[in-house]
Amino acid sequence: MRVLPMRAVLAAGTLLGLAFHAVDGGHRRLAVRNLESAFPVRTVAERRAIARHMFEHFGRLLMVLLKFSTMSPAQMLARVEFEGEDRVRAAHAHARGVLLFTGHFGFWEINALVHGLTLRPMAVLARPLDNPLLHDLLESVRRSTGNSVIYRRGAIRRVLRALEANQAVAVLIDQHIHSTDAVYVDFFNRPAATTSALAALALRTGAPVVPVFALPLPGGRFRMVYEHPVEPPPSDDPDAIREFTQRCTDVLEMYVRRYPELWLWMHRRWREVEPKGEHVRGMFPTASGEEQRG
Repeated sequence: MRVLPMRAVLAAGTLLGLAFHAVDGGHRRLAVRNLESAFPVRTVAERRAIARHMFEHFGRLLMVLLKFSTMSPAQMLARVEFEGEDRVRAAHAHARGVLLFTGHFGFWEINALVHGLTLRPMAVLARPLDNPLLHDLLESVRRSTGNSVIYRRGAIRRVLRALEANQAVAVLIDQHIHSTDAVYVDFFNRPAATTSALAALALRTGAPVVPVFALPLPGGRFRMVYEHPVEPPPSDDPDAIREFTQRCTDVLEMYVRRYPELWLWMHRRWREVEPKGEHVRGMFPTASGEEQRG
């Protein structure tokens, strides 16, 4: 990877993604089913094309992450541009920490790497990988630009300490959550069990919540987009956690609708129907990063 030009890295990633598209029929069919529900007016051919491009994208994501792991900070920064980063600086000015969120969308791992070089290092909430060798490799890459990684055990205490120190904490909000700390929100007009950690932490600490998305550009470059902070609901709203989670999910859905090939359609995001009359099962999570991979 160190000697390959970015053009070759992207081509290799595309081929890798196409190979998995060809052999992994289960995830290919799951992606098409999810796309059928999300985009019912699109043709079958269009949905299948999005699924194929999604496999290609995740192949490129893997190869680009490996490539970035061999690059110097200056080389990384030469490949990226930033949009809206002043919103993060303004959020830090409140001295309550910053909660960044995204999904398994675009080049989110690349964003974490370069964020630490341009703004200030962040803490990334993650689930340990099942393969210990891959886990160690990914953790080494994530920490290479000064970031820290927070895993499930003792996560809340560590997150609160990071926010109290005015650090940024990054959370992925687009994976199905099995635990009782899930809230059900609408995602592509279907109820989806979603982590309540982001909203609960924001409401408890007052930390601004900033959406962030990493988009590919021509020529093997990438744009890191920091959106406007999500406005919290009124503090006396009895359904504040669910409402705040819905607002954040709406921002993610907006980006997925714009760039559907950049999101993880092969994940079983929608699995259950919301229990009648039960919107918030746990007002504050006992752990963070539940069932999140990546």
